Amino acid sequence: MLKAKITALGCYVPPPVLTNKDLETMVETSDDWIMERTGIRERHILPKEYATSDMAVEAARAALALRGVEATSIDALIVCTVTPDMFFPATACLVQDKIGAKGAWGFDLIAACSGFVYGLTTAAHLVSAGSHKRVMVIGADAMSRIINYKDRSTCVLFGDGAGAMLVEGLEEGEEPGFIGFLNEIDGSGGDYLKMPAGGSRMPASHETVEGAMHYVHQDGQQVFKYAVRKMFEVSRDLIQRSGHRPEDVSILIPHQANRRIVMAAAERLGIPLEKILINIDRYGNTTAATIPLATRDAVAQGRLKQGDLVLFAAVGAGFTVGANLCRWKF
Repeated sequence: MLKAKITALGCYVPPPVLTNKDLETMVETSDDWIMERTGIRERHILPKEYATSDMAVEAARAALALRGVEATSIDALIVCTVTPDMFFPATACLVQDKIGAKGAWGFDLIAACSGFVYGLTTAAHLVSAGSHKRVMVIGADAMSRIINYKDRSTCVLFGDGAGAMLVEGLEEGEEPGFIGFLNEIDGSGGDYLKMPAGGSRMPASHETVEGAMHYVHQDGQQVFKYAVRKMFEVSRDLIQRSGHRPEDVSILIPHQANRRIVMAAAERLGIPLEKILINIDRYGNTTAATIPLATRDAVAQGRLKQGDLVLFAAVGAGFTVGANLCRWKF
């Protein structure tokens, strides 16, 4: 157990909405096809004049407002993203400046769809060590910037959004908020979900642009099978290591990649539908932002309350895998 807790939550999605009906006019697909295979009905798309940091700032400000504290009280800032404004400076630097978090340090964390879980784990350790009083974790991705809207296998899946949580230390005698964590990576699956070009191995060139190598490329079948198995395994193992049983979990808030993935993993765990938060129908896969967005909806619907045991779980490109088991504190 870690001497840390989540004390605030803030989210943001850009107003423009791209529906399945809209996609029918852009690529060979249909609303029925998308809904049957993914559970997605619509997703939010960031206007071209904005970037990932702009969404991250809005989410950060919402979390600070909920907590009733100033940005200057933040000791560290972790921005989890695969769509930074640019390679450098880090998006965390841009966010720190825009919100006025003077004195804070920070960095970007790249773990794709597991990014927010990894960010929470990192923040909880910083706070639990006593070296930090308050750490902000932000998951923000403008996936529309790296999606090929001529590729129906990927363009139907993703949306844009951001979510932030504040992680703080415990009061004297307070029960832990972070019960446990379990993270792992499997680089052997790196080729199954990636953006091939833009890095040092394949710098931008006429050939990479013409070959659409700066977009997300995915082997959907391989990703699906791995995600179902690992989301189940990491959740099962974390629950067992923490001395709990699946029935002790008040709510499972998984990464929103695909409704079928979530349902298959939950069925193996033995967690019933009423204990699972699924909102992929309204947002699509927002990568690092899915878990905070889903958490916001769980709170708003009264399905996540103070004292509840909540399980966050994710699988992402890399492959990255992670889960956090937390006692909700507000």
